[in-house]
Amino acid sequence: MQRKKIKADDHANLMGEDQNAKGPYYGSLSQDPIEISELSKPSQVTHIKQSTANVFSDGCTRIDFVLVWEADPQEQEGQNEETSAESEVPQWRRAVDVRRTWRKKFLNKLQAAGLCIEKHAVQDEKKVVHYVLLNAPWSVLCYYAEDLRLRLPLQALPNQASNWSDRVAKRLGVPSLLHEEVPNLPLDYYTCHFKVNKLAWFLGSNEQDTFFSSTQRHRILYEILATTPYGHLKQGEVGVDRLLSEDVFVAAFPLHEGPFVVPVDRLAPESLTQRQVLFQYWARWRKWNRYQPLDHIRRYFGEKIALYFAWLGFYTGWLLPAAVVGTLVFIAGIFLMLSDIPAQEICESEDQYQMCPLCNECPRWQLSSICSMFKAGRLFDHGGTIFFSIFMSLWAVTFLEYWKRMNATLAHRWDCSDFEDIEERPRPQFTTMAPMMMENPITGAEEPYFPKRNRVKRVMAGLMIIIMMIAVVVMFLISIILYRAIVSILVSRSGNFLFVASASRIASLTGSVVNLIFILILSKIYIALAHFLTKWEMHRTQTKYEDAFTFKVFVFQFVNFYSSPIYIAFFKGRFVGYPGHYKTLLGIRNEDCGAGGCLIELAQELLVIMVGKQVINNVQEIVIPKLKGWWQKYKLRSKKRKSKEAQLGLVQQAPWESNYELLVCEGLFDEYLEMVLQFGFITIFVAACPLAPLFALLNNWVEIRLDAQKFVCEYRRPVAERAQGIGSWFYILEVITHLAVISNAFLIAFTSDFLPRLYYQYTRTSNLQGYVNFTLAYAPKHFASQHNVTCRYRAYRDESGRYSLTYWNLLAIRLGFIIVFEHVVFFIARVIDLMVPDIPESLQIKVKRERYLAKQALAENKALFERKEVRATSCTMQTAPKDWELDGVHENPEPTQLRTRTSTHTLATSPEAAPQQQFEPEAESP
Repeated sequence: MQRKKIKADDHANLMGEDQNAKGPYYGSLSQDPIEISELSKPSQVTHIKQSTANVFSDGCTRIDFVLVWEADPQEQEGQNEETSAESEVPQWRRAVDVRRTWRKKFLNKLQAAGLCIEKHAVQDEKKVVHYVLLNAPWSVLCYYAEDLRLRLPLQALPNQASNWSDRVAKRLGVPSLLHEEVPNLPLDYYTCHFKVNKLAWFLGSNEQDTFFSSTQRHRILYEILATTPYGHLKQGEVGVDRLLSEDVFVAAFPLHEGPFVVPVDRLAPESLTQRQVLFQYWARWRKWNRYQPLDHIRRYFGEKIALYFAWLGFYTGWLLPAAVVGTLVFIAGIFLMLSDIPAQEICESEDQYQMCPLCNECPRWQLSSICSMFKAGRLFDHGGTIFFSIFMSLWAVTFLEYWKRMNATLAHRWDCSDFEDIEERPRPQFTTMAPMMMENPITGAEEPYFPKRNRVKRVMAGLMIIIMMIAVVVMFLISIILYRAIVSILVSRSGNFLFVASASRIASLTGSVVNLIFILILSKIYIALAHFLTKWEMHRTQTKYEDAFTFKVFVFQFVNFYSSPIYIAFFKGRFVGYPGHYKTLLGIRNEDCGAGGCLIELAQELLVIMVGKQVINNVQEIVIPKLKGWWQKYKLRSKKRKSKEAQLGLVQQAPWESNYELLVCEGLFDEYLEMVLQFGFITIFVAACPLAPLFALLNNWVEIRLDAQKFVCEYRRPVAERAQGIGSWFYILEVITHLAVISNAFLIAFTSDFLPRLYYQYTRTSNLQGYVNFTLAYAPKHFASQHNVTCRYRAYRDESGRYSLTYWNLLAIRLGFIIVFEHVVFFIARVIDLMVPDIPESLQIKVKRERYLAKQALAENKALFERKEVRATSCTMQTAPKDWELDGVHENPEPTQLRTRTSTHTLATSPEAAPQQQFEPEAESP
């Protein structure tokens, strides 16, 4: 049932806290509001040797989150110029006052919510850097753990994760070259959603400091920060994300667990911190041939990042057979090129075939001049290409099927199988901006709701903008086409023999480079636009938000990156006409394929865009983080401050200072986009470049270690996020797989010479003698008489310019080949889909077994609880007449202890002391 939000909600605190109320506060803090002036005094910094542990100054309170802002040392925060007229206050000063007011309200709300706060400030000659350290007390953690439906362990299990190569190596009795023992392997657990009134049932509940993991504490703190208002909710004045965008704070992050470099005195692997384990056994370059420690990554960074690296490692492993087969096909092309009869005819033809000009200003040329280029084309255009296209289409289908199995296994092991349906909460931005409330049909809880009709209108408006941006890309593509034609004319007029002979090649190569530059520029512009549109569409959960953003950006990037290869593969040279009747675009003759054919141009385009983009990205990922990190440290650690620290004996930085010097983690979208675009290049156009999987494999080996180093060494620690899979990227990969089958069918049929050669072998001669003359047509007589010369051009036409019977026969063969190729590949792919179940049989049995054990445990616990209640009741009835004589004798301690424990945590469950919820174990293995 829908209901509109009441007006009072506009100023309400999302955590249900009233700052002026006299009720109990979470934690052990006083109710005095925080004054910003207190946070601004650099004198509060104690000039002693600082500890590198992530704790408050008391040495025991853990730091769960850090807020940072910077200020000018000359500013006197806390002093309001109320006496001066508003017109006399400069605009920059008013902005500073607004930010100070928002910051003060926000920090007071955090204190009212029960967070422990400690303040530090560091000053140099240019600015003051303020650090606010946050800690969530036990009661706050328990309240939000139940509210967020965090899963906590009931029983520990040994970690049984393994890889197929390990199992094969064990059966063969040989050591595994890819496996390595990583210390401090996380355990598996039977888990269920946390309930405060059943705290004693959970494993380690008596250890408050270690009961919640560091990633769970970070999630709880981020939830509080993201939902705490500091102004009017309808104006979106809520949450730390808005404050970061308004420069109220410059950073908000959890801390890494110490430095990543292993100290000399800490040689025992078991004594390493989680961050040091990841650096030693994952992020180092010498570990390129080892399996990734996925469970360690998940424990430190969360499921979302761990699933990305699991997918990237799985994809890289599957690229190995594709790269091997592609390399063998390329090597076969080398041998076929050396013995190719048409190539020998072209190279030995000398002046036998005089070709018509390729453009209006281009000269006539001899067919023998393209000897080397024609041979290069034979490296990719031969019978092995057909086999490799079919192989890669089936490879892509099989890869996705087995990834579904891997994803299901990891989601079950990491407790996120039902995350999107049950556990995922609405986004904080959606919660504050949604106009009404509605009951969730799955959980039954009342949640913020945005009308579907309004969202559809916004989505349609966004689609119109996407179409406009795609039109811009098409305009740039047309400009690239015109650029190639103009450059060909200019180079042909240059008079230099070398340039004139390579005019078409130079135009094509420079056009590819210009196209790559346009692609990179348009990508940056559109991603910023897609962010704005997706926020405006008001998606309920973070998963839906990311899926919508992913769809927008990928549609644009697909057109942006693939438009030029698609044009070369399927349109270039198709609408040229013939000598004397050339077709034009904007007054310029339509572009024809180069002397070596369109397939070699397509391979060149793929190598420039795919390999060039990979090289640029890898250089950026190596150089730019280093430069940004150096600049950040240079700004924060000035010479004046270094000298002061040396005088005061501050040898080691505080952990919040060293973490602030790191770079902001910008998420996984760019990483996924890069890999998915790469997947498209190696599947959609693989018939033109069998070496594409090899280049992708080499790039991904580097990519895994680069990304690992960024997350472990160069980025601030991101807030751990849960995820059920790789999101909408999987469905995009499925669409690309189907497009790849269609694309390769058309590529082989219309761009390759495979079918014309096959037709010539069956209708003329099997050794391809005379094939070159068979593919060349004579220029029409009126064109020859006008130019006083007879020339040839590549087409199946008669001397009048009309299509010959051979053309129509080949067209029928090509269309038939496309139909047969698609049906055969899609049929085999469907068979593979049916043969490979999405969930492994062993996992299905395990899930059923756990459900059975959960029901059995629930029945036993209910029976045990009922027996205890009966025993307690009977004991109380028997001893009732003797209470005055035997006070406390025969008292049963177990039920009393249970009741005491329950009542102790009732306040932590809700500020209003809400009724306790019934405990329903949903035990699952991670």
